[in-house]
Amino acid sequence: MGRSKHDEFTVRDNRIARYAKALAHPARVAILRFLINKRSCVCGDIVDELPLAQSTVSQHLKELKAAGLIQGEIEGTTVCYCIDPKAWAMAEQCLGDLLKSFIDGGSCCAPAKPTIATKR
Repeated sequence: MGRSKHDEFTVRDNRIARYAKALAHPARVAILRFLINKRSCVCGDIVDELPLAQSTVSQHLKELKAAGLIQGEIEGTTVCYCIDPKAWAMAEQCLGDLLKSFIDGGSCCAPAKPTIATKR
């Protein structure tokens, strides 16, 4: 099988893309906000907070964990989740650097002002 297209980009760009994918669904953003506000490991409470089925919440948690933004520990038959502080700091740095790298010097894509044609 051929080389993955991911190999064509920097590690940092792949990391940013992984974070962006994880943040690309409002349910995952809501889960992150919930975990941030709780500031502790959360097990079943996440399902109670969202208008989603338990299986759907589990899929979103899986995506967030794959991106490295959260960590989970198995405690008996449940898994407790919390923000991964080191990964969160890395995401903040990567995304922040990307967003701060743009310096607004006027848009090259701004629509041109219509000109009024005059007859001679």
